[in-house]
Amino acid sequence: MLLPIEYGVRNLARRPVRTALTLFALATVVLLVLIVVGFIQGLERSLADSGDPKVVLVYSVNSETNIENSSIAARTPALLTASLHGTVKRFGITHVSPELYLGTRVTSEAGDGGLGLVRGVTTTAPLVRRTVRLMDGNWPAAGEVIVGRLVAAKLGYKEPSLAIGKSIEFEGRRWLISGRFVADGAAYESEIWCRLEDFQTATRRQDLSLVAMLLAPNSSPAELELFCKQRVDLELGAMRETDYYASLQQHYRPVRLLAWLVVGLVSAAGVFAGLNMMYGAVAGRVRELATLRTIGYRRRAILFSLIQEGVLLAAASSLLSGAIALALFNGLAVRFTMGAFTLRIDSVTILIGCGVGLLLGVVGAVPPALKALRTEIAVALKAI
Repeated sequence: MLLPIEYGVRNLARRPVRTALTLFALATVVLLVLIVVGFIQGLERSLADSGDPKVVLVYSVNSETNIENSSIAARTPALLTASLHGTVKRFGITHVSPELYLGTRVTSEAGDGGLGLVRGVTTTAPLVRRTVRLMDGNWPAAGEVIVGRLVAAKLGYKEPSLAIGKSIEFEGRRWLISGRFVADGAAYESEIWCRLEDFQTATRRQDLSLVAMLLAPNSSPAELELFCKQRVDLELGAMRETDYYASLQQHYRPVRLLAWLVVGLVSAAGVFAGLNMMYGAVAGRVRELATLRTIGYRRRAILFSLIQEGVLLAAASSLLSGAIALALFNGLAVRFTMGAFTLRIDSVTILIGCGVGLLLGVVGAVPPALKALRTEIAVALKAI
């Protein structure tokens, strides 16, 4: 025969201070797990959303896919469009985007400085980068830039510092912010875009970092890869954009493994904290548990009731932590080496966090309960 469910609930309410402390400790552990898993999910989703399977990047083969170090001739886009016919062309405009991309120090009007990512583009860039949409303001004119919605997080600025009409300084020039753009969570959201000609003049460079090409539905990147291999004098390499960001995922694999290790360590710390709290809770109820055994309840029924109490506390703490994570941390911008991305508290994150919380409730309740139930009834009844 099992103890009534109400018995465990009443026991939790009978000791409000101890229950509140245990709830707070478990909620803290689950919240840390949710934040770390949200970090992992946000990083992976940002890299996954950045690639377009129909876009091929042409870069310097000597840069080893490090686009910031790539340098190709300014005539490369003309050579590609003249030699290949697999790119999209509408209304007489070929969907090819020549770009100059590099990291540089950016300073705001307030004097704040940070390492930013700047991309010099032409008006064909939005045709190739199909996720990019202008959210506010206008496309940059001469001496102007548009900023992604995560640029402030990347630079460590406050949002008002990058409002439309404000100015920033990089490469020895002052640039007026004319607009803000979004890119559906892609890595471009942590970049600053300006006119290619202006950026080349500011950096005193006439070369390009890469050329992005939007392929037609029936074309294959194999033709472009073959062209790069045949024209060895140009020293070009070609790669699907999705493959490029997949290589970045492999590059950041140690970071993800370290984050999962943190999840394990936090969970282990939570187990020990839960054991400590439950040992304290059970130690004060030795006579109560012995009395239950005296009136006929079996050990497994009492054990089940104690586990039930632990699971109730863990479930409540998981729900509390999930609500806090969704309200305060979901979508929170995080600065990273590749730019910036947002924490993602999605269904998978909530599932992992709640699973860890329930596991803490079960694992934390079983050892102290077994220790108390092994004590002889006569001895336990005399316990103070």
